[in-house]
Amino acid sequence: MNSIKSVPARVLSRRGGHSLEAEREQFDKSQAVSISKAINTQEAPVKEKHARRIILGTHHEKGAFTFWSYAIGLPLPSSAILSWKFCHVLHKVLRDGHPNVLQDCQRYRSNIRETGDLWGHLHDRYGQLVSIYTRLLLTKISFHTKHPEFPPGLEVSDEVLEKTAGTDVNNIFQLTVELFDYLDCELKLSESVFRQLNTSMAVSQMSAVQCRLAPLIQVIQDCSHLYHYAVKLMFKLHSCLPADTLQGHRDRFHEQFRSLKNFFKKASDMLYFKRLIQIPRLPESPPNFLRASALAEHVKPVVVIPEEAPEDEEPENLIEISTASTTEPQVTSDIFEQTFGPPNGVRDDRDAQIESLKKEVDMLRAEMEKIKLEAQRYITQLKAQVNSLEGEVEEQRKQKQKALVDNEQLRDELERLQRAKQDSDRSQRLCAEAEKKANATEIRYTKLKEKHSELINTHAELLRKNADTAKQLTVTQQSQEEVARVKEQLAFQVEQVKREAEMKLEDQSVQMEQLRQELDARRDELDQAQRSLSHAKQAGVELSAQVEALHAEKEVLRRSVSEKECELLSTRGLIEEKELQRSQEVDKATKEICELQDRLLEKSNQEQSLQQKLLDEQFGILQETVREAEDILRDAVAKLDDPLHVRCTSSPDYLLSRAQAALESTDALENGHAQYVASMAADAAGLVGALVLFAHLMADTIVNGSATSHLAPTDHADRLMETCRDCGQRSLDYLGELKDKQKLGHAKLEDVRQALRGVLQLAQELRPKSLDIKQEELGDMVEKEMASTSEAIEDAVRRIEEMMSQARNESSGVKLEVNERILNSCTDLMKAIRLLVMTSTNLQKEIVESGRGAATTQEFYAKNSRWTEGLISASKAVGWGATQLVESADRVVLHTGKYEELIVCSHEIAASTAQLVAASKVKAEKSSRNLARLQECSRNVNEMAANVVASTKSGQEQIEEKDTMDFSGMSLIKLKKEEMETQVKVLELEKRLEGERVRLGELRKQHYGLAGAYEAVEEGEAKPAPAPRRGILKKPPLAQKPSLGEPERDAGP
Repeated sequence: MNSIKSVPARVLSRRGGHSLEAEREQFDKSQAVSISKAINTQEAPVKEKHARRIILGTHHEKGAFTFWSYAIGLPLPSSAILSWKFCHVLHKVLRDGHPNVLQDCQRYRSNIRETGDLWGHLHDRYGQLVSIYTRLLLTKISFHTKHPEFPPGLEVSDEVLEKTAGTDVNNIFQLTVELFDYLDCELKLSESVFRQLNTSMAVSQMSAVQCRLAPLIQVIQDCSHLYHYAVKLMFKLHSCLPADTLQGHRDRFHEQFRSLKNFFKKASDMLYFKRLIQIPRLPESPPNFLRASALAEHVKPVVVIPEEAPEDEEPENLIEISTASTTEPQVTSDIFEQTFGPPNGVRDDRDAQIESLKKEVDMLRAEMEKIKLEAQRYITQLKAQVNSLEGEVEEQRKQKQKALVDNEQLRDELERLQRAKQDSDRSQRLCAEAEKKANATEIRYTKLKEKHSELINTHAELLRKNADTAKQLTVTQQSQEEVARVKEQLAFQVEQVKREAEMKLEDQSVQMEQLRQELDARRDELDQAQRSLSHAKQAGVELSAQVEALHAEKEVLRRSVSEKECELLSTRGLIEEKELQRSQEVDKATKEICELQDRLLEKSNQEQSLQQKLLDEQFGILQETVREAEDILRDAVAKLDDPLHVRCTSSPDYLLSRAQAALESTDALENGHAQYVASMAADAAGLVGALVLFAHLMADTIVNGSATSHLAPTDHADRLMETCRDCGQRSLDYLGELKDKQKLGHAKLEDVRQALRGVLQLAQELRPKSLDIKQEELGDMVEKEMASTSEAIEDAVRRIEEMMSQARNESSGVKLEVNERILNSCTDLMKAIRLLVMTSTNLQKEIVESGRGAATTQEFYAKNSRWTEGLISASKAVGWGATQLVESADRVVLHTGKYEELIVCSHEIAASTAQLVAASKVKAEKSSRNLARLQECSRNVNEMAANVVASTKSGQEQIEEKDTMDFSGMSLIKLKKEEMETQVKVLELEKRLEGERVRLGELRKQHYGLAGAYEAVEEGEAKPAPAPRRGILKKPPLAQKPSLGEPERDAGP
C-alpha cells in the first residue's frame, strides 16, 4: 500500500481528457469485477487477492466512494451469505483501507443498520451472524469517529494512548467503558460463530466452515489491541481511584479475559488458522490491578500474519488449438492409468515414495511446530527485554530532565548572586562615603568637647581664686573696700564665664543635632539611591526582554511568511488536481444530493414529530411529579394543625440539619429548572429528581419544625409554626407556577429560600447555649484553631480569586497565561488543603470519641496536652503557609516578588501538611477510614504543591527569555581567554554556592536545636495535670510563621 501514490499534476496535464476517462473507466471496471468476485452467494471464504484489490482501490481514489457505489446495488436482503461476505469485506476495508474510508462509511450507517435489522428478525443461521456482525461494524465506526486518535487498524503507541486518555479521571473512565463495549461486540461475534460450528460438528478444512471462520482473523487482530489498551487504562484508573469504586470494572474485565482466552485457545487448535495467522497466548491468570508493579509483568499480545505466496491469477484463454490437440493423448493415458493402474512393477515404487514423502512431511511439520514454539518464546522474551529497556530509557530521560532543571536553577542562582554582589559593592561604596562624613563630624565633636573641657578648667581656677581671696579677707580686714570691689569684679567675671560656657554648650548641642540630622538625611538619600537603582535595573531588564521578544517574533513571522509562500505554491498544484477530480464527481454528486434531500425531508418530518411527542411526554412526567410533590407538602402542612402530632418532638439541631439540607436542595432544583427552561428539548430527569428531593426535604423540615415547636417557648413556638406554614405555602406557590407552561420559565425560588433561612435562624436561636467559661480550655482552643485555619484558607482562596480578576484586567498575552496558570494551581492547592483540614478535624473527633471513655472532651485534651499542642502548632503552620503562599503569589503577579518564593512556600505547605498528618496519625487507629482519607488528602496536597512548583517554573522559563550567545566574531586566542575567565567565574560562584548551602545547613541546625530546647523546657516544667498555658495558644499574626524556638508570651494583659 505504501507504493501507491497520487499521479502528479504535470502528468495529468500532459494527458488528454480521453486518457483520464479511459483510466477512470478501467479503474471502475476492475473494482466492479473485484467486488463481484469477493461478494457473492457461494459459501466459500473471500479470496485475499480480490479483497486486496478493493483495498488498493480505496488508496488509489483516497476513499471508498467507488466501493459504496457498487455495494449499494448488491441484493443484500436476498441472501444471508451475500450479506455475511459484504460485512467481511467492509471489515477488511475499514482496517486496511485509506483513512478517508471511515468518513465514507459514516454516511452509510443507516444501510448497514437496516441490513442487520432485516436479518436479525429472520431465523437463519447466517442471518443471526450478519445481525451481530453489523452491530460490531457500527460500534467500530462510532468508536473511531469519536476517537480519531485510534486508527481503524487499532495500532497506536503507548504514548498516543496516554495522550488520548489524558489526566482527567472521567475521560479515562469513559474511554475504558467504550473499549469494554467494543471488545464485547468482537467476542460476541466469535462466540456465535463457534457455537454454530459446535452444533454442526464442522471441520475447519471445509469451504462452508471457512466461510464462517474467515472474518475471525480480523476479530483476532482487533481483540489483541483492545485487550492491551484495556489493561493499560485499568492500571491507570487504579492509580487514580480507590479499588472499591472499580470493582465492577474488574469483574467485567475478568469475564472478558476468560472469553478471550477461550476464543484464542479454540482458534489456535484449528488447522485453518495455523497457516493464516499466529495467535498470541494470554497469561494463565488476569493481571492483578491492585498491585501497581504488575504492570511491568504485562506483555503486549502480538498477532503475526505470515507472508503469503502470491495467488495465481485466474487463467485466461490463451492456449492454442494445436497445443490442445497434442495434449489429448496424454490426458487419455492419464485416465487409463487412473482406471487400470500403471504397468507392473511401477505401482510399488510409487507407493514407497509416497509413504516416504508422507513421513518426511510429518517430520517437517513436527519440526515446524517446534520452530514456531521456539520463535514465539523468543519473541516473548525479546518483548520483555524491549519493555525493560524502554523503562530504563524512560528513567534515564527523567534523570536527564531533572539534571537540566537543576542546572537551570543553579544558573539562575548564580545570576542572582552576581547581581547581589554588584548591589553590595555599590552599597559598600556609599557606606564608605557616609563613614567618611561621620568621621569628620566625630572629629568636630571631639574638638568642641576639648574646648568645653578647657572652659571647665578655667571655671575651676576662677573658683579657686575666689576661695583664696575669701581667705585673704578673713586675715586682712584693713582693705575691705578694695576686697569688696575685687570680689564684685570676680563675681561678675565668674558669671560672665558661666554664661559664655552655657552659650557654648548650647551651640555645641545645636551643632550636634544638626550633624545628626544631616547624617540621617544622607542615609535616607543613600536608601533612595539604592531603590532607584534597583528600579532602573528592573526596567532595563524588562526593556531588553521586550526587545528580544520583538526580534524573535519578527524572525518567526519572517519564517512563517516564507513557509506560507511555499505552502501556497504547493496548494496551487493540489487545487489544479482537485479541480479535475471535482469535474468528474459533480455528476454523481448531483444525483446523490437529490436522493439525500428526499431522505432528509422524510427524516426531518419524522424527527419533528418524535421531538414534539418527547416534549409532551416529558412535560406530562413533570406535571405528575409536581402533583406528587404538592401532595407531599400538603400532607406536611396539614400535620401542623393535627392534634395527634402534638406528642411528636424533635431537637433544634436536627431541625437545623434538615433545614440546611432543604436549602441546599434548592440549588440543585434551580439548576435543573434552568437547564430544562434553557432547552425545552433537553431531558427533564434532572428537574424531576431535584423536585422529588426538594419535596421530601421540605416536608421533613416542616414536620420537624412543628415537632421542635412543641418543646420551645411560646413565642418561639408560634414564630416557628408560622415560618413552617409560610415555607409550605411558598413551596406550593412555586410548584403551582411549574404546572403552568406560561409561568414555568419565570418561577423563582427566592421566597422559598427566604422562608428556609427564617427556619434556620429560629432553630439556631433554640439551640442550647454553652456555659460561659472564664478561662479558655485546651479542647476549645483546638477546635477554634482548626476553624481559624479553615477561615484563613478560605480567605486565601478568596484573595487568589481577586488576584485572578485583577491580573485579567491589568495583563495580557504570555503574562496573563502564566499568571492564570500559577493562580489556578494555587487555587487547587488551597482547595486540597481545605479538604485536608476538614478530614483532620473529623479524624480528631473520632480519636476523641474513641479514647475519652467516660471522661469529657476537655479532660481528654488536658490528659494528652502534648498531642493537643502538636495539633495546634501544625494547624498554625498550615494557616501561616497558606497566607504566605497568597502573599507570594500576589507579589509575583504584581512583578514585585520572585518565583522562587512561590516554590519555597509550596515546599513549606507540603511540610506543614505532613506535620498535621503526623500529629493526627499519632493516636488514630490503623483501620480508621478517616485516617485513610487523611492520607489520601495529604498525597493530593503534595501533588497540588508539585503542580504549583511546575507551573511556577514553566511560567518563569516562559517569561524570562535567555540571551543567545554569538561568538562568531571572536578569534581563537580571545575565545580561549573568555573560556578561562568564565571558568574562573564558575569556580567562584560554585564556592559561594557551597558557602550558602553550609549557611543554610547551620540555620536549620540552629532551628532544630532551638525547637529541641523548647520542648525540653516544656518537659522540665510539666506537672502531673498542668493547666494549658495561654502563651502556646496565642495565634501568630498572618505574616509571621509560628516557631517552637520563639519565647512564650502571655496572651492576656
